[in-house]
Amino acid sequence: MQKSIRDGVDMRRFEVLTAAAILSASAFGWTASPVGAAPGLPAPTDLPVSAQPFGLARIVSTTAVADRQFNVVVHSPAMGKDITLRVIRPADPSVPRPTLYLLSGVDGASDARSWTTETDAVEFFSDKNANVVIPYGGASSYYTDWISDDPNLGRNKWTTFLTRELPSLVDAEFGSTGRHGLIGFSMSGTSSLNLAIAAPGLYEAVASFSGCAITSDPIGRAFVAATVVNFFGNPLNMWGPLDDPTWIANDPYVNAERLRGTKLYLSNGSGLPGRHDALESPWIEDEGELVNVVVEGGLIEAATNECTRRMAGRLDELGIPATVNLRPTGTHSWGYWQDELHASWPMFADALGA
Repeated sequence: MQKSIRDGVDMRRFEVLTAAAILSASAFGWTASPVGAAPGLPAPTDLPVSAQPFGLARIVSTTAVADRQFNVVVHSPAMGKDITLRVIRPADPSVPRPTLYLLSGVDGASDARSWTTETDAVEFFSDKNANVVIPYGGASSYYTDWISDDPNLGRNKWTTFLTRELPSLVDAEFGSTGRHGLIGFSMSGTSSLNLAIAAPGLYEAVASFSGCAITSDPIGRAFVAATVVNFFGNPLNMWGPLDDPTWIANDPYVNAERLRGTKLYLSNGSGLPGRHDALESPWIEDEGELVNVVVEGGLIEAATNECTRRMAGRLDELGIPATVNLRPTGTHSWGYWQDELHASWPMFADALGA
């Protein structure tokens, strides 16, 4: 693992300063792009996403990059582009193994920054019998299907890609058992729950670390919008105007009943400094970064803590079992997500048969 600026706080100042202001469509001063392609992008099919054929999804290339690690390029018809995955193979690939997907935060992921560079995921899974798949890209996308192409973020049809195009390809290429798990943190903590809701039965187990599971009330919409504008996306191109029912359709809190039957793990810190928020931490490079993590990362984690508490309460009201880990300390940063990867694994191993 190398030191680098953390996904959790490196671009969060913009979120903190803008979240309170983005409470209505007029606050954006924008209108949604016309449904169709942004300049330079291919025109979408006339069919709705749910009716589009996906037989053209295919693996373009597979390249070994390290021991048991591969970069796999997959063509997505829904997005009209190639998506790179980092795949970590199981300790013993001689028989079919389950697949665990790890999504990333607002920055998306790449060779330079992802679970493999910011945590001990490669070492941790070295003795585990599961395929681990990390999709690259998806910055500020919420890993969802956008209703319109965006001039800055292009075409985002991540729900279609992750739930309909990709799983069968990975299962066939890497000899999967067909059992799947999904972990997200921060932005993708919301996404992991939404993907499970969108594709009932696809994932045996799902985890959300430091995610906000509420997207359709004013504060939830503000949080989502602030995340999308981090990479200069227009939130109205994602789920439409703030009164569009698509926001409610993508609210895990509202749609929590549809998570019944999926093993769930929710975690969050309090926002107070914890054991990883110190100069001796491998995730802290200097005093300035420590201040940044403690102040901004603390504020964001406190906000997601409220979301996680409310989601845990909603699941409890519905009688839906969930493992909930609300830590008394901890900011919005990689060290704690590494901890939660370790802590949640027994649930995933049991659910996936790994």
